[in-house]
Amino acid sequence: MSPRSASVNEELRRRSRERLLQAAVEVVSEHGYEATTLGDIADRAGSARGLVSYYFPGKRQLVQSAVHRLMHRTLEEALEREPHTEDGRERMARAIDAILGLARDRPVLMRQHMAGLLQAEGFMPCPEQRRLAELLRDTVARHGSPDPDTDYPMLRALLMGSVYAALVPGVPMPLPVLRAELFKRYRLDWELGVPPDTEAASGGTGDTDLSRFFATGAAPECGPEGQSK
Repeated sequence: MSPRSASVNEELRRRSRERLLQAAVEVVSEHGYEATTLGDIADRAGSARGLVSYYFPGKRQLVQSAVHRLMHRTLEEALEREPHTEDGRERMARAIDAILGLARDRPVLMRQHMAGLLQAEGFMPCPEQRRLAELLRDTVARHGSPDPDTDYPMLRALLMGSVYAALVPGVPMPLPVLRAELFKRYRLDWELGVPPDTEAASGGTGDTDLSRFFATGAAPECGPEGQSK
């Protein structure tokens, strides 16, 4: 046996972080942000409580990163699903439907996320958020924007506003109405993307398995003393 290599240690750290992100999404979805502790997340991830602080400054940063990961992977999956397309209008429709779909399928999580953005700490950039921004900016560019750097923040604001409007307690707006407004703004045909009256969209995905969004595969095989074989 020999000590673990730097690459193996790096892989172990990456997978530990991924497990924490996945656990954060799952536990907050089930119990809400306020009722969730870092200990709850660590327990779900099978990690030591101190490991959470190693990767994230606090609960708010962890949950924001986790939601941004879920958002960018959901968006990425929607953009690249079969049949693959390079058509900018279809990709914009898929992007809108992907984000609105999260409001439909993960209402507790997305409501907590929107509330968190309004807290004193506000919006906290992270690698997951930057990937989400890259995908949305690319979507705007492919849709034909002459100035993606200006138009991307508007798309982001419109999507955030729509998610908020769909989830505000007491007076939620129907997702088809919000979709229609966004499609009108971007001059998209209703049949593009995943229309809400189709079988694929009705009732949500019902998918509770998030593992495909988080690379948490088996760790490298190690011996009893923490050494790689």
